[in-house]
Amino acid sequence: AGRVGAGLRVLDASWYPPKERNARQEFKERHIPGASFFDIEECRDKSSPYDFMLPSESQFADYVGGLGVSNDTHVVVYDGDEVGTFYAPRAWWMFRAFGHKEVSVLNGGFKNWVKEGHPVTAEVTQPTPAVFKARLNRALVKTFEEMVQNVSTLKFQVVDSRPEGRFRGTELDQGLESGHMPGAVNIPFHSFLSETGHEKSIEEIQEIFRAKKVDLSKPLTATCRKGVTACQIALAAFLCGKRDVAVYDGSWSEWFHRAPPHYKVSEAKRNKA
Repeated sequence: AGRVGAGLRVLDASWYPPKERNARQEFKERHIPGASFFDIEECRDKSSPYDFMLPSESQFADYVGGLGVSNDTHVVVYDGDEVGTFYAPRAWWMFRAFGHKEVSVLNGGFKNWVKEGHPVTAEVTQPTPAVFKARLNRALVKTFEEMVQNVSTLKFQVVDSRPEGRFRGTELDQGLESGHMPGAVNIPFHSFLSETGHEKSIEEIQEIFRAKKVDLSKPLTATCRKGVTACQIALAAFLCGKRDVAVYDGSWSEWFHRAPPHYKVSEAKRNKA
């Protein structure tokens, strides 16, 4: 098995609100044998005022190289969230954004791994550091400027993965007024997960996009609150064969602070008016 393992690295990319759960502590207590902890708090642009923004190419390369990932490694990411998969698609998309093709998400996540009786361990294995060369694929990342431009040019469709109340602007989002970008379509990320926390079938996923009039043959960008659940949209489309969904990394956190007022569509605002 040691030989087989050389080409495969399993990463636990769990993240939870600090008051609720401690991802690193839970990893130490139990994880998939041979897995390493992918810390989304570490592997990010710490100089940005917004949460979880992509790090630089060299930062990403150093970080994942330290986890034993080279350009030839098949990476499998998972997380321990109750919904089945929450932060893992963010790690999956980061690898793809930095040019890595061989990356998968564990379907059903850690909770189903445990439920199905697969082995877990508290033993932490130190991976042999590897060399990873990162090259950012700009096509998979959208900036604030590109999103603003798109409001008038409509070059790409925009899907927002936040819960409906936050999208519509009727409920606060972690203390932030909510709402959405003009022209965005709302598909809450939970829509793509089954009751058990597995990805729905490709047919079901295609039907979800169709029902919202999202054309998978045309350019598509995903957004959310801080660039995390947007990656679930990218993953769902990927399963349908669409490999080029971009993610607006700054998402609503950046849009709220930087966009002009008329570019923030909110029912709460309209009702007040």
